[in-house]
Amino acid sequence: MLLRGAAGRGVSWRGVLTNLGRGVGVTLCALLVLVPALVAADLVRVRPLHRDGQIFVSFELTDAFSEEMRAAIRSGLPTTFSYDVELRRAIRFWFDSTVASTTVAASVQYDNLTRRYHLSRTQDGRVDTSEVVDNEETARDTMTTFDRLPLFSATPLEANSEYYLRVDARTRPHNGWFAWPWSRATASGSAKFTFIP
Repeated sequence: MLLRGAAGRGVSWRGVLTNLGRGVGVTLCALLVLVPALVAADLVRVRPLHRDGQIFVSFELTDAFSEEMRAAIRSGLPTTFSYDVELRRAIRFWFDSTVASTTVAASVQYDNLTRRYHLSRTQDGRVDTSEVVDNEETARDTMTTFDRLPLFSATPLEANSEYYLRVDARTRPHNGWFAWPWSRATASGSAKFTFIP
């Protein structure tokens, strides 16, 4: 069936529906990409602190210990949470620049015989702490909560400039028995601050 347009030309219903379908398809694809990213953006809480020439970083990964995650860890599967931490300078009308970056990781392996959790934390591959605990809650906190880590020097920062910390969390193994509730096995969070020496 044809419709008459303003210029008197015929307009096909099929063409109208095809274009409408394309528009809906593009909108749905955009939502599928954006919604998981928006959900993931709130899963890491980040807090910066400037003191004694250092930038201290506190962060917490929320909602990481699902039943599937707990079952995988209790099976004895070695599991690592890695956190890529970036100190970035916000530049108006241009790309933000990375001032410094580091990777903090926390690993756990449950021993089914002793019923204890073997935990370790590393920074850029160097072992920072190592301990064995009996309590799952303590293991979870060690894996997901970091308090006042002295990760960056404040020396290269410019006074009264805007900066922000970005933390991206990921897990290893990526294709284990569990699935992250966000896209690409990654969660992130950020916090802005003005550097005042």
